Amino acid sequence: MQDYRTLKLLDRFERIFRSFGVDYKIMRRLLQVKLTMDGRRVPTIFSQNAKKENKEKNNQYIKSLWIYVLFGLFLIPFVLMGDNYLFQMSLFYGIFTFFVMTSMISDFSSVLLDIRDRNILFPKPVDRKTISTAKMVHVTIYLSFLTIALAGIPLIVGLIKNGLLFFLIAAVNIILIDLLVVGLTALIYLSILRFFDGEKLKDIINYVQIGLSLMIMVGYQLLIRSFELIDLTVSLQPKWWQVFIFPMWFGANIEMLMKGTFQPFYLIFSALGLIVPILSIWIYMKFTSTFEQNLQKLANHGKAKETKQSKVGQFLLSIICRSPEERAVFRFAGSMMRNERDFKLKAYPSLGFSIVIPFIFIMNTLHEDFAQLSDSKSYLTIYFSLIIIPTIMILLKYSGKYKGAFIYRVAPLKQLKPVFSGTIKAFIFKLYLPVFLLLSALFLFLFGAKILPDLVAVFISACLYAVICFMVLKKALPFSESFDEYNQNGNSAIIFGLMLIVALFAGLHFASTLLPYGIYLYLGIAIICLSIFWKLAFNITWEQIVE
Repeated sequence: MQDYRTLKLLDRFERIFRSFGVDYKIMRRLLQVKLTMDGRRVPTIFSQNAKKENKEKNNQYIKSLWIYVLFGLFLIPFVLMGDNYLFQMSLFYGIFTFFVMTSMISDFSSVLLDIRDRNILFPKPVDRKTISTAKMVHVTIYLSFLTIALAGIPLIVGLIKNGLLFFLIAAVNIILIDLLVVGLTALIYLSILRFFDGEKLKDIINYVQIGLSLMIMVGYQLLIRSFELIDLTVSLQPKWWQVFIFPMWFGANIEMLMKGTFQPFYLIFSALGLIVPILSIWIYMKFTSTFEQNLQKLANHGKAKETKQSKVGQFLLSIICRSPEERAVFRFAGSMMRNERDFKLKAYPSLGFSIVIPFIFIMNTLHEDFAQLSDSKSYLTIYFSLIIIPTIMILLKYSGKYKGAFIYRVAPLKQLKPVFSGTIKAFIFKLYLPVFLLLSALFLFLFGAKILPDLVAVFISACLYAVICFMVLKKALPFSESFDEYNQNGNSAIIFGLMLIVALFAGLHFASTLLPYGIYLYLGIAIICLSIFWKLAFNITWEQIVE
């Protein structure tokens, strides 16, 4: 087994670990195994280009760090842009936190919530403190590599431009942010573990991961809008709610120490930036043993709940799906999208972003008069909700229980058409329609009832777009392939190409608004195209299925 340089560096702190009652030799061996397993695990950000044959030979995580270095280059302008440290460094830390948190959501939870070694280690004479410390050091190593890759070059640029004091404060802030991120994430999971168990717990953790990704995006937008550009200068109007935007805590202490502006606003924010991260990590370490005990709940499996469909639901289903086969597939696909954890973790954040993104693009217009906004054509930003359709259409092929796909072969299916049409309908009505209805309600509030025909046209366009995506993408039976195959297939170029079709739809819709009753002409053409494409799309034979 490889002896990592990280462990050789850790050897210099052996006495410190021993002074806390940790069996250093056992901890080092545990870390060696964990780092070896990390080398075989493909990080989410690098998974698109992962090669199956290279997994055993190369450390995929180390190889993925160059992408974070590239992301870090985008932080350099915030260091160079001037001397308004509160503004530029708040943005710097906001973006840094975004990258760290998204990486943690996709890759870190498997480290923090790992219980696979418990059955091996707990019966052995290994101290619980040693096991917990090994996990904590493992997390520290993981975040250290990630942090250096993201912030290393920007901090060096800051050292050259702003001096040693700036570099030291910025580096300390980066460490404090890492502590805050780890502490808060662990405490959220600890709170959930305290009150729930089994399958319910796993579902809640799944939704927390999804919610965190959405909160980061919304928080980043709030951070930007805390500042206003006036005559090419940046001004800040202190508000009470800004105390919850934690990147500003760390921008405030740089502003205070670099310029010597010891105002109450900066003192309060700087104190929060120091106290909250240390307090969060202290609380986590205090409850580490409780956290480890509650992790055992992840091994428990709850009973599956049977859901009975109401008469109204059955009536609506009979309208949506004409044949019994299509109705059966509709229910099956809906159940898979509702219960498949890997699918939800990959698809649900995209659904959340489709709600947030349209409003991000119209936020600037909210500074204007409300009447001007309602008279504008900004409601066409709802087309941004369509860009998630290709991603989810690709995801519909994959499942963590893909081995059960033999059911398609043994089921009494005369043709595959109801399999594909039922799955697409389940996606449209179970996933996309609720998101679209929420967006529509908000847009009707902002723009008035006059856009109702436009919203109907957008939904028909979304259905047409889903069918076009199905026709373009490689054919495979729903939920019949492993998510490992999804990680190894480069889908980015295909998704980008399909997104251009959304721009075409939006352009045609805009053009229709320039004509009298043009929206009804656009709606009629969209309905005709949808009916034609729907009849042509699903005539798939077994020979056309990707094996």
